[in-house]
Amino acid sequence: MIDKNAVQKAVEEWLEGKEYFLVDLSVSSDDRIVVVIDHADGVWIEDCADLSRHIESRLDRNAEDYELEVGSAGLGQPFRVKRQYENHVGKLVETQTADGRKLRGVLLSVEDDGFTISVEEKVKEEGKKRPVSREVPRHFAFDDVAYTKYLIKIK
Repeated sequence: MIDKNAVQKAVEEWLEGKEYFLVDLSVSSDDRIVVVIDHADGVWIEDCADLSRHIESRLDRNAEDYELEVGSAGLGQPFRVKRQYENHVGKLVETQTADGRKLRGVLLSVEDDGFTISVEEKVKEEGKKRPVSREVPRHFAFDDVAYTKYLIKIK
């Protein structure tokens, strides 16, 4: 079986000095290696191919047969690591809470324990008969959401 630590080391070597970052790395029991990377400005296919060649140069295909897939996190896919949140501050996101509620709003900030989005809510204001819509900051712990993803706006 392929050693996940060896693959991790090869990926870290390739990432060194680059603005890319690792989103996910998995090695299945049948030696299928999947590496997912991301970048604030998107991922170029040439860089995926370069990383793939780099990993292959660190593994011995004669010792073990494996399948290697290197790709990007994908636009509109749920965030997996904190850095993806940081790259989307100021942008529209969708968050599904652990209890199943979907909220849309602008990602305002990211902290070590979670993130804050601006959500439109009905608020009862003093002196008014009916509630009015206001943007309200809502903080979520990373563990309290099922997912958060960037919302693509098509005009």
